Amino acid sequence: MDLLILGGTAWLGREITRQALERGHEVTCLARGESGAVAPGARLVAADRKQESAYDELLDRDWDAVMEVSWQPGFVRGALAALAGRARHWTYVSSISAYADHGTVGADESAALLAPADGPYVEREEYGEAKVACEAASLAAVGDRLVIARAGLIAGPGDHSGRSGTGWPAPLARWTSRCSSPFPGLPTQAVDVRDLADWLLDLAEKRSAGTFDAVGPVVPFDEWVDLSRRVAGHTGPVASVEAQWLLDQGVGPFMGPESMAMWMPDPLWAGFCARSGAAARAAGLQHRPRVEMLEDLLRWERAEGLDRTRRAGLSTARERELLTALDG
Repeated sequence: MDLLILGGTAWLGREITRQALERGHEVTCLARGESGAVAPGARLVAADRKQESAYDELLDRDWDAVMEVSWQPGFVRGALAALAGRARHWTYVSSISAYADHGTVGADESAALLAPADGPYVEREEYGEAKVACEAASLAAVGDRLVIARAGLIAGPGDHSGRSGTGWPAPLARWTSRCSSPFPGLPTQAVDVRDLADWLLDLAEKRSAGTFDAVGPVVPFDEWVDLSRRVAGHTGPVASVEAQWLLDQGVGPFMGPESMAMWMPDPLWAGFCARSGAAARAAGLQHRPRVEMLEDLLRWERAEGLDRTRRAGLSTARERELLTALDG
């Protein structure tokens, strides 16, 4: 294929690019180029998507497939206006954050969406609403040749967000004293970035169409931590704590500095990490074993530096403070 990736220098886009090149496709990436270099073998068209001329270099050909990852409605609409008529297939990578309700375990693609965001550019607080607006624009322009992939939490090597569990295997590899492993049965759900990229390319090659929740298998929280302990070689004891105690201590859920990665204790979000995913599996999305994903993640973490500062998860110092307070 002659494949165009609108992005391609950040995590998912770069992984799609890498795999597409391995499959023998020609890959062009349109990006500012500030998130890093494109994968070797790809062509970078450096452009600011706020400029009307951003797509001028792409209008000399038709594209077998276009993949869009942006969450800014202005970027998505601009690309569609310029390229929809030149693309045989279009993929829009959306998010399960587009859903209005996250309290239902096992929900699927029929669940209600948020109201779409207004305006071409929005703040991060309206991320879900912006994704809805981008989906609507894509459906209006290329609905008969469109895949909408509502990604859940993306995991695996290269996750600089820290949300996919780098707050677990990496700290557990740093020390062998006890850790906290609360909340048996609380669901976690992560899709490996490599599995997601592989599946998106399969759909583009087949020119499939449809809307899918691209989510991983549900793994209970305590099982996720046990797998992380096994991978990291952690042999210390495990402390069990109550959710409210952690909240009272100022531990944030799921993401952000000094948070507990993968932890979503609010009942109103009970389904956020427990969506069905059946439609995507039926369409060919396959998941590598969680142990393999965690092993690869820890290998990447070691290369990056186990003691580096992360954007999510508890620091070693903070976890030790919490364990000391728990003893007290």
